[in-house]
Amino acid sequence: MSKQSNLPKPPSAYSDFITRFPKLGQAWDLLAEGGKEGPLDERTARLVKLAIAIGALKEGAVHASVRKALAIGITLEELEQVVALSAGTLGLPSAVAAHTWVKETKAGGKGHGD
Repeated sequence: MSKQSNLPKPPSAYSDFITRFPKLGQAWDLLAEGGKEGPLDERTARLVKLAIAIGALKEGAVHASVRKALAIGITLEELEQVVALSAGTLGLPSAVAAHTWVKETKAGGKGHGD
């Protein structure tokens, strides 16, 4: 988990939950570590995770993915391309919603910690 140090601090709601349920936090960390095993580099994995969050229409996960992607140097244009690619599968309304979530996070609004 050494790469976690350069990632932004999670929102206080997450920290509060993990403090209350530490074993769930440990399990979450193990899931994250297990997903890193394989040939994808960190940058590609971050974009894939964003695409999954968009496809599942998980607003909180989109915000987290954007924060983490920006922290490792992925550009807004790259993030927006992932959103644009989702339009053909999810439809325009869902893609517009995801684009709003990306822009909110980039602007420092929702999903930027507390």
